[in-house]
Amino acid sequence: MKQDIYPELKKIENELKEIKILILKSQPIQKKPVKLKGLLKGVKFTEDDMEEAKKALFKHVYEE
Repeated sequence: MKQDIYPELKKIENELKEIKILILKSQPIQKKPVKLKGLLKGVKFTEDDMEEAKKALFKHVYEE
């Protein structure tokens, strides 16, 4: 009796795995935002560092 049921159970298990994969692939991937808290702990920024960063980010403003 057990031997008769085993192949059917295996078949159902495989079908469930395929359905799960299809559902996961059909949903959009949601990326979680990365928290930067503590990443730069202890790093000191000077006014020159801030100006350099501004110039790098907003080149079009500083070129004029």
